[in-house]
Amino acid sequence: MGYRVGVDIGGSFTDFAVFDEDSGEIKSLKVFSRPDQPGEEVIAGVRMLGERYGIQPSQISYFTHGTTVGINTVIQRKGLKLALFATQNFCDVLELARLKTPDMYHLLSRRPAPLIKRSMVFGIDERMAPDGSIRKPLDEGSVERAVRAAQAAGAEGIVISLLHAYRNPEHELRVKELIATLAPDLPVSCSSETWPIIREYERTITAVIGGYVQPRVAHYLGSLQAALKNVGVQPEPRLTKSNGGVMTAEQGKRDCVQMILSGTAAGVIGAAHVAATADIPRCLSLDIGGTSADIAVIIDGKPQYGVGELIGDFQIHIPSVSVSSVGEGGGSIAWVDPLGVLKVGPESAGSRPGPACYRRGGTRATITDAFVCCGLVGHSDLGYKAVEVDVEASRKAVGELADQLGRGIEETAEAIIQIAVSGMYSEVSGLVSRYGIDPREYAVLAFGGAGPMLGCFLAREIKVKETVVPPSPGTLSALGGLIADLKSDFLKTVYTDLTPANLATIRDEFATLRARAEDWLRQEQGHIDQAELTYSAEMRYRGQSYEIDTPLDPAHLAAGDVAAVGQAFHAVHRRLYGHADERAPMQVVSLRVVIAGNNDKPRFPRQEPRAGAPTPERQVSVWLDGGQRDVDLYSRTALSAGQQFNGPAIVTQDDCTTVIPSHHVCRVDEYANLRISAEGDAS
Repeated sequence: MGYRVGVDIGGSFTDFAVFDEDSGEIKSLKVFSRPDQPGEEVIAGVRMLGERYGIQPSQISYFTHGTTVGINTVIQRKGLKLALFATQNFCDVLELARLKTPDMYHLLSRRPAPLIKRSMVFGIDERMAPDGSIRKPLDEGSVERAVRAAQAAGAEGIVISLLHAYRNPEHELRVKELIATLAPDLPVSCSSETWPIIREYERTITAVIGGYVQPRVAHYLGSLQAALKNVGVQPEPRLTKSNGGVMTAEQGKRDCVQMILSGTAAGVIGAAHVAATADIPRCLSLDIGGTSADIAVIIDGKPQYGVGELIGDFQIHIPSVSVSSVGEGGGSIAWVDPLGVLKVGPESAGSRPGPACYRRGGTRATITDAFVCCGLVGHSDLGYKAVEVDVEASRKAVGELADQLGRGIEETAEAIIQIAVSGMYSEVSGLVSRYGIDPREYAVLAFGGAGPMLGCFLAREIKVKETVVPPSPGTLSALGGLIADLKSDFLKTVYTDLTPANLATIRDEFATLRARAEDWLRQEQGHIDQAELTYSAEMRYRGQSYEIDTPLDPAHLAAGDVAAVGQAFHAVHRRLYGHADERAPMQVVSLRVVIAGNNDKPRFPRQEPRAGAPTPERQVSVWLDGGQRDVDLYSRTALSAGQQFNGPAIVTQDDCTTVIPSHHVCRVDEYANLRISAEGDAS
C-alpha cells in the first residue's frame, strides 16, 4: 500500500490530491504553475509532499496528471509547421471548413486562419469511392512530388487526410509508408488512425490538431517521465483524457489528441463524484481557476459527453466531456477600453506575474484583486500559504481603474465582480438552452481556486436551487484525475441502412470493436476484470444531415432485434426534438464501443450531524451589495456536519475562500460539503 497522487496544472496553481491507501485520508497541496518551464511545478510539488506530509517519492504507488500543454499549443499557435496531403482537387478543405459564421450574432466575425496555410496543402492523385472501393488507384509518383515540395517549403510534419478514408484507409496507409521511406525524419499523422469519422473537414481538422501538438506533447511527457524517475517516483504516469478517463503517458505520446482537453475533463469527473456521493441529482459544475471558468452539466452523478468541443479557435471532433469555457478566472485582468467602458478578461495574469496581491510582479487589477479590495478575500494566506495577500497592492491596481472611471475603489472592485458574473451568466444561459434544462432544478457545484469565491454570485443570478462547495474545492480537479477510470473509445464508420440483413454486419463490427477494446484494456492494466462496456451508434433518419449518438442494448444486437434498435433511436430523437417518425427509414452512420476499467476510488467519510450554529472566528468589514457592512468570518476546519449559519459570511480555508451573500443560509452536510441556498429555499 502507498499513496495515489493526482495532479492538475492550472493557469495560476498546480494542484495535488493525495489518497492514502491505508487510512483512506485525502491530503491536498498547491504550488505555483510554471508556464515558462512546464513540468517543473510537478517536481516541485512532489518534493513539497515530502516536506509537508512526509510522503516520499518511493511511497507513491499511482500517479496521474492533467496537462494543458496540448491546448495551449493550439491557442498560442506554437505547434509544428505542417503540410497536409489531401486528395487532388480537394485541397481547400481547411479553407472552406463548414462555411459557417463563427459568431452568428456578429456580422463582421471572420473564420480563423487555418493551422496549415493553403500553400502547405498538396494534392495526392487518388480517389476512394464513398463505399470504400477504389475509384482511382494511388499514383505513388504524386506522393513523391508532394513530399519533395513539402520538404522544400520547410514542413516539420505531415498530416494525411484523403477522401473517404474512414471507409477504406488503404491509400492513407500506403502514403504513410512511402513518406517513411522518402522522409523518415518527418512525423506523420493519418486521419483514419486519429479518428475515422465520416465528414471530411471534421476528420481533417481533428487529425491536424493531433499532428500540430504531437511533438511538443511527446517531448513534455518524455521529460516528465524522466524527471519523475529521477526524483524516485516509480509508477508509469497516467494522463487524464478528454473523455474523462485516463491512459498511460506512452499512449499519450502517440494519441495526444485524446488528452488535449484533459484538464477540464478531470474537474468535471471530480465534480460528478461529489454529486453522486452527496446525492445531488442535477448540478452545473463551475470550475473557476486563474484563467477561465469552465461549466458542465452533471445528471445523476454522470457528466454529459459530446463532440465538437472548442480548442482555441477550432473544434475537435473526438468524444469528450462537454465543457463550456468563458475567459473569467481569478487572474483575469480588468481594463478600461478606449470608450471608457470597464471590461474583464480574457487576458489573464496567470501565475507570474499573477494578481497584484500575489506580490509576484503583477500591477494590473484582476478579479481576485477586486475581491481583496472589497474585503472578501485576504483574511488568511492563499494556496496553502503560497501567497500572503498584499491588500495595498490590490487597492493600488484597482485604484488606477477607479481614477479612469471616476468612481471609488470599492465601487470599481464590485463592478469588476459584477462584469465577471455577467460573462458567466451569458455562458450558462447558452448551456441551459442547449440542454433544455430548468436551472431552478439544479445546484451549482463550485470549485477551483476561485469557484467558491464567485459561485454564490452566479447562482443568485441564474436562480439555481443551491450552491455546493466540496471540502477541498481548490484541488477537486486533481482529485478527478485520481479517481478517473482507464477508459477508451473505439469507432467504426459503417454508413448503412438499418435493416435485418445489415444488422448482422453491424453485430459483427461491434464484436470487432469489443475485441479491440478488451485488447487495449489488457495492455493498459493487465486484465479486463470488472470492465464496463457501453455500445452506441450514430443514427439518423435517411435524408437528415446530422446523426444522433444512440445508446444500444447488446442483447438487442445479439438477438438481431431491428425493431428494438430502431425504438432506441426514436426515443432519443423524441427526447431531443420532441417528435419521432417511426415509419421513416433509418441509417446507421458509425458504431462506438467505450470500455472502462474500474479504478479504486477514495470514499468521502460520512460525518454524524451535530445540530446548532458554529461560532464565527470574528467579524470583518467588507464592501458587499453596494455598501460597507460587518460580516461573520468562519474557518472551514471548525465547521461540523449539521451546523447552519446565515449570510452574509466568509468561510476561509487553505485552498480557497467561500463568499456567502446576504439573505442566504449555509448548512454543512454529512460529507462536509457547504450547501448554500437563498433564505426560504434551505432544506
